[in-house]
Amino acid sequence: MVAVQAQVTFDSIAERAAKERLAVMCALHEKGDTILLLGPEADFWTLFKTSPEYQDKTPDPMDRWSSRVITAIAEEIGAEPLFPFGGPPYQPFLRWALRSGWAWSSPVGMLVHDRAGMMISFRGGLRIAGEIALPAPPKAAPCESCEDKPCTTGCPVGALSDQHFYKVDDCYDYLDTLPGAICRKGGCRARLACPVSAKFDRDPAQSALHMSYFHRK
Repeated sequence: MVAVQAQVTFDSIAERAAKERLAVMCALHEKGDTILLLGPEADFWTLFKTSPEYQDKTPDPMDRWSSRVITAIAEEIGAEPLFPFGGPPYQPFLRWALRSGWAWSSPVGMLVHDRAGMMISFRGGLRIAGEIALPAPPKAAPCESCEDKPCTTGCPVGALSDQHFYKVDDCYDYLDTLPGAICRKGGCRARLACPVSAKFDRDPAQSALHMSYFHRK
């Protein structure tokens, strides 16, 4: 990393990320450094569709976009860019998210965020030398005040439940069926059942892209 610019603050980084329709989803101090995890805002897809990575129709458009954009932000502020892809080895994004206190394990095991719900995802992160001031994390996980826990019953085949770990094969098998098209084209029903996810309003086409990578061929 090059020297961090003196004027770099949490707010200035969040403002710069917002120009790319990214938000600081989680933030923490670790071993004297500051780590910020960046994820798509609800309106991210509109901007992403105009990018050269999306329009050139070659593989891995979102990872390539993330590499270009987040590396540029890192260079501007003198930070190290971090990515959840490109391994092994892989950066511990899940551990960072949970340690930050800005995200939690949902009743079905997937991450949940106070604003993005279970639609939280990370396109990359920034490691900043030194500890910059950070906002206080939310006081509680949204699941604590969620009485019905609809994520536990949202999966049509019960692949995600509060009674067991993720049954990946059951999920894959269902995606291969005609009824499974609703999940392939619109995203995981359990994640979308989260009341916070419903307010986040992610474009179904974005979820469909992710599902196309997740689903076995």
